[in-house]
Amino acid sequence: MNRRSFISAALAALGLATTAQVAKSPTCGCCGAWVDRMRAAGFAVDVQNVDQDTLYALKARLGIAPEHASCHTAQVDGYVIEGHVPADDVKRLLAERPDAIGLAVPGMPIGSPGMEMGDEREPYDTLLVQKNGGAAVYAHHE
Repeated sequence: MNRRSFISAALAALGLATTAQVAKSPTCGCCGAWVDRMRAAGFAVDVQNVDQDTLYALKARLGIAPEHASCHTAQVDGYVIEGHVPADDVKRLLAERPDAIGLAVPGMPIGSPGMEMGDEREPYDTLLVQKNGGAAVYAHHE
């Protein structure tokens, strides 16, 4: 276990929140709802409202390809979290610490965190975005 993994595990064991830095459009309600879900799951969240050009440039700089993009981008403990990724998937990522860019839920699937519409849900995948630009299914959600 490296130093960062040890510190993250220790903070989690103590119940101290990991901070997510979120960049989003100031007018996006679903992004705000995702932030609320992350906070409810125990994450501290700092939100920066940015214009679309700034958001797209951030995604590109962090290695998020257009096919993996969604409406907001977060950074958590060295990983990128793109879109409506469930908090439990983020927690698993932080516990496992794979050698990857981070996680993405491309698009805005109905029923994903922040995109709830009553009982309506569509299946979606959380992708593990790899450093070579590829992605693999990390979790499937019905």
